[in-house]
Amino acid sequence: MIETFNVDTIRADFPILEKLVRGEVPLTYLDSAATSQKPNAVINAVSDFYRFENGTIHRSGHELGELASQAYEVAREKMASFVGISAGNLIFTKNATESLNTIAYAFLNASLLKFAGDHKYTKYSLSPGDEILLTQMEHHANLVPWQNLAKSTGAVLKFLEVSEDGRLVLDPQKFSVKTKIVSITHQSNVLGTVLPIVEIVELAKKSGAVVILDACQSVPHMPVDFEKLGVSAAAWSGHKMVGPTGVGCLYLNDDLLEELPPFLMGGNMIETVQFETSTFKSGSYKFEAGTMNVAQAVGLGAAADYLKKLGMDNVHKHEQSLTSKALFGLLEVPGITVLGPKDMKDRGGVVSFVVDQVHPHDVSQYLDSKGIAIRAGHHCAWPLHRLLGAQASSRASFYLYNTRLEVDYFLEAVAEIRQYFKVA
Repeated sequence: MIETFNVDTIRADFPILEKLVRGEVPLTYLDSAATSQKPNAVINAVSDFYRFENGTIHRSGHELGELASQAYEVAREKMASFVGISAGNLIFTKNATESLNTIAYAFLNASLLKFAGDHKYTKYSLSPGDEILLTQMEHHANLVPWQNLAKSTGAVLKFLEVSEDGRLVLDPQKFSVKTKIVSITHQSNVLGTVLPIVEIVELAKKSGAVVILDACQSVPHMPVDFEKLGVSAAAWSGHKMVGPTGVGCLYLNDDLLEELPPFLMGGNMIETVQFETSTFKSGSYKFEAGTMNVAQAVGLGAAADYLKKLGMDNVHKHEQSLTSKALFGLLEVPGITVLGPKDMKDRGGVVSFVVDQVHPHDVSQYLDSKGIAIRAGHHCAWPLHRLLGAQASSRASFYLYNTRLEVDYFLEAVAEIRQYFKVA
């Protein structure tokens, strides 16, 4: 880990930050909650894999196949170590959405197999009346798959509510003997709220429920150790943590790895195949069917190395400083409503806001004219926006390569918006 967190030195690692927006103004990238930019270390890792090690993994006897397999498994070890788990518990996917669907469909397959008379995977099958507990602040990727599971099995969706100030209302009465699955975000991608995971896990364990964590907005931004948190499973994406697109991760604890059936089936995940039936590999390999995204996994391993070198405590401290400056700066701008907590207690590096009488898409376009990239829309959390009484919002998000000068520039531009659109 580096001794001094120097943002200017870090920015030099990211070639895209030298870009001029529309060839005119320097890029101020404040959309890392959507996707992060990539350092040279990651770009070079992917390029070097294709140049020197490209081959199919776990099936080729030639040197390139061996090199590719080794690179893939080393990347698995790096990523697993980064989040405090064993390499054997980490499954590579194409993104966090696929990770969450993989586990949701595994529960569905277990339920269907039980219905068909196959009792191998009955431990995690669902029956009508069983409950799936979510929060009202979930991303669609951690909502829609569970809607489908509930519809297909007769299970019932329940929700932990969000308070007026954007915090989770942790109601113990929501947890019961009927609760089988608790699937929650670690940090809201809209409100920035960081949830009390340890307390939630304690309540879930008393009910005998598994806890699944959407960690997309936490793994890139703060120290995370899934075993210490006590969750049963977790999903996150590579592209939000300075890694490549096209690779995500799924953590399953030992029990889920053993007791859940696979979702995707085909080559590489099988043990034996006959015309009538097949058997599957054990562990994480059971969930990795077909040709995997090897180059992207290698790039993700390089991303884990890069972040580990910087130190996640350093990254988190830097982001908190920027977010605090942006949050309190926005609260002082007339006509601006900030969504979520109005202080930095249990808050991460995203700030969503609404400009009175100006649509978020217009806000985004105006800021883009200044070279400032933000997100506008419902951020794949439409029900949450409806709950908040906002059709959409503008979202600024901060990462390790952003500066305090960029936050100042952003705040100055936001302060001009209502006057520009003649609604001030």
